[in-house]
Amino acid sequence: MRAVAVIDGEHYAPVVRDALAEMEHDVVGAFLVGGSEKLRGGEDYGVPLFHDLGEALAATAPDLVLDLSDEPVLGPRERFLLASRVLAEGLPYVGADFRFDPPRLEPFPLPSLSIAGTGKRVGKTAVAGHAARLLAAEHDLVIVAMGRGGPPEPELAERPPELADLLALSRAGRHAASDYLEDAALAGVVTVGARRAGGGLAGQPFASNVAEAAALAAARSPGLVLFEGSGSALPPIATDRRILVVSARQAPELVTGYLNAYRLLVSDLVVLTGADDAAAVREHRSAIAAVAPALPVVATTLRPRPVAPIDGRTIAVFTTAPLDSHPAIAAHLEAEYGARVQLVSGSLARRPELLSELATVDADLLAVELKAAAIDVVAEAADAQGRELVLLDNQVVPLPGEELDEQIRALAAAATERASV
Repeated sequence: MRAVAVIDGEHYAPVVRDALAEMEHDVVGAFLVGGSEKLRGGEDYGVPLFHDLGEALAATAPDLVLDLSDEPVLGPRERFLLASRVLAEGLPYVGADFRFDPPRLEPFPLPSLSIAGTGKRVGKTAVAGHAARLLAAEHDLVIVAMGRGGPPEPELAERPPELADLLALSRAGRHAASDYLEDAALAGVVTVGARRAGGGLAGQPFASNVAEAAALAAARSPGLVLFEGSGSALPPIATDRRILVVSARQAPELVTGYLNAYRLLVSDLVVLTGADDAAAVREHRSAIAAVAPALPVVATTLRPRPVAPIDGRTIAVFTTAPLDSHPAIAAHLEAEYGARVQLVSGSLARRPELLSELATVDADLLAVELKAAAIDVVAEAADAQGRELVLLDNQVVPLPGEELDEQIRALAAAATERASV
């Protein structure tokens, strides 16, 4: 295989030259990444030398990149960033004791968008639902959503499931709060459910049935297909355009570090959720711009939206939101929807605590996000106690001056234009 070698000036040139000659690959160029301690001038490495990665790749057309550099020129942060840039070019990045391969993406014949995240609970499904409602007004749209609790065979949801449907699924041993069911119930569009297991550092699922789900979606001949990732795993589909969802609660060095830099480099838009702190927004924008200067970032907040009236009712709210956001959730539901909030619980993903709270609740109505134990615990408790239950959506609200809908529409237009060429 044709290879470009990453080298540095902290190594003596004859040592590097001999190492390159011993490689099993055909080394067609070397990228000098930095360092000067061992350089005397006029070094001969036996292959063309480049000082820019893009120039090296363009001039040599390699099959992979070999890392022969080391500390202090490439520390862990710098090495992950370089690896991300190589992966974004579709090439493997290989070192002495590691190998990173770009995620394998299946071709897809129809106009498509993907929405992925930099972790769990960053608001990815909320953004996917927002995009689906927006674009369904202009396109015949289908969502393909994968999850760790998805169905063993791709499953089509042609109508929004009712609470009774979800309870029936749960009682049959199924995960009734899987992302595809949340999309179908709250976005109200045709959805195909898929599953995945595992996730690599660059987002490749270890196993999934998303390709089969994509074929099921394509068989309906929609005008646009929206693929939703799971956690930090990417949909394994070569979509036309990509949206990355990042939480302002994540540390900027996590959002841009490791192989999240790869996720940024292959995306067309970043939606920053939880952007209630202006300083955090500035930090994230600056960090993202350092990796991908031209990548648009739209700052948003998430606000709970009940799918049925709750005005005048005493309610208990069950969510996955962190504790410090609970007062804002209660205030919003009281001010905007006229409810009297008795309790906001963040225990939805922790069943023992959740069961303890449900045993002491005295409210007219239970309001719950369709996540984690929403159905098998909260909905079952409501059914057993004879209480009404209302699902909560997470409404994506752009900050003043931010143009989220315009950006999403532009990406959809670019995807459909590509398909028509």
